[in-house]
Amino acid sequence: MGDQDKVVTASREIAAPASVIFEFIADPARQPQWDGNDNLAEAAAGQRVRAVGDVFTMILTQGPTRENHVVEFEEGRLIAWRPSEVGSPPPGHLWRWRLEPVDDHHTLVTHTYDWTELADPNRMARARATTADKLLGSIDRLATISEASR
Repeated sequence: MGDQDKVVTASREIAAPASVIFEFIADPARQPQWDGNDNLAEAAAGQRVRAVGDVFTMILTQGPTRENHVVEFEEGRLIAWRPSEVGSPPPGHLWRWRLEPVDDHHTLVTHTYDWTELADPNRMARARATTADKLLGSIDRLATISEASR
C-alpha cells in the first residue's frame, strides 16, 4: 500500500458560513454531534481550540480517553490534530478539516484522514477501514447541524 492510499479525503459544500461550521469542529464538546464514525462519546466543555499546540481530550464510545494534539490551525479555516493515548506521543495519524468560503453563506468543507506516518500495527486495521464514505458521513452530519443553526 502506497502513501497515496493512506490519505483519505472527502469534500462537500455546506450551506452555512465557515465561521458557523468551524465552531462545531473547534469545540470538542460539540464533536460527538457530528461524528460520522460514532467513535466519539463526549468531551468536557471549555476546550475550544485556539492555536497550534493546544491539546484537548475526548472520551471514545469504547471507553478510553484520547488526547488530541493540535498541529495545524487557522481560525475559521483550518484545524488538524493527532490523537494519542493519554500521556503517550501520537502514533502518527492525523485528522484535518479545511473550510473554504464559497460566498457569505456557503462553504466547501474538506475532511482528511492521513495515516502515512502511522507506526502502531494495532491501529492499521482501523486506519484501513476509515474510508471516504465515513469521512463524508461526518461532513453530512456537520452540514445538517450547521445549516439548522444559521
